[in-house]
Amino acid sequence: MNKKWVLFHLKEAQEELNRTIIDIENQEDYDFGEFVVAMGHLYHHLNTAWNSQKATEEQVKLNSEEDFFSWRQFPKDIYLGP
Repeated sequence: MNKKWVLFHLKEAQEELNRTIIDIENQEDYDFGEFVVAMGHLYHHLNTAWNSQKATEEQVKLNSEEDFFSWRQFPKDIYLGP
């Protein structure tokens, strides 16, 4: 596992989740559009942490457009059950 890379994305996800919770709690006018953007950002980092956990330092450094879009997709190898 590329711990440094995974931790970067998990910390980014944590920051987004914390920010989203605070915003929802404190902004009466928080709306669906803001929620969609926040959740997209959150899932991007969670999914990238999972999908690229075995990426080498070289793959991370190069991080092609194909990698970017592939890594950010919802994992196909996680079963969430019925």
